[in-house]
Amino acid sequence: MVIAPHTIEPMISAQDIAARVAQLATEITTYFHDTRGLVVVGLLRGSFIFVADLVRALDLPIEIDFLEASSYGDMTNSNRNVRILKDLRGDIAGRDVLIVEDIVDTGFTLNHVLALLRTRSPNRLEVCALLDKPARREVDITAKWTGFTIPDAFVVGYGIDFAQANRNLPYIGQVRFVP
Repeated sequence: MVIAPHTIEPMISAQDIAARVAQLATEITTYFHDTRGLVVVGLLRGSFIFVADLVRALDLPIEIDFLEASSYGDMTNSNRNVRILKDLRGDIAGRDVLIVEDIVDTGFTLNHVLALLRTRSPNRLEVCALLDKPARREVDITAKWTGFTIPDAFVVGYGIDFAQANRNLPYIGQVRFVP
C-alpha cells in the first residue's frame, strides 16, 4: 500500500501522556481496590504501549490478555464491519475486567467488544481509553476513564498507526495530508 504524503504535527506530548497515565492508574487502582485479580484486556494493536505503561502503574493483582478487533484495516475511517482477529486466551467469567482501548472514535468497535465480553459473564467490565473523539461518535458509548478528549483529527503515535506506520512515536501527533 502506498501511504499518502503527510506530515505529523505534535498534539499531546510524551510528558503529558506519562502524567495522565499515572493519574488514570491511581483512579483505576482506587476503583478496583477490592478486586481479587483484575484482567486487563488490551485491544490490539493500538493500545499495546498504553497497556504496558498503565499496568506498570497499577497497584493491583493483574493478569493481562489481548483481543484484536478491527474495523479500519489500512484506512483512515472505520468501515463499521467489526471483526475479531484474536480472541482472549483466558476465561473472564466472574472476574473483574478492564478493557484498555487506544481511541474511542465512532464507538462501533468498542460497542462490539463490550457486547461480546458481556456474554462471558464478567463480574465488573469497565473501559479505559487513552483518547476520546466524541465528534465522531455514532454509537452511544463512553469509557469510564479517558486520558484525553481530542477533536476530529486523524492521529498517530504512542501505539496508534497510519497503515501500520508511526506506532513508535512517543507522543500523539495529528496527521496532516500534503496536497
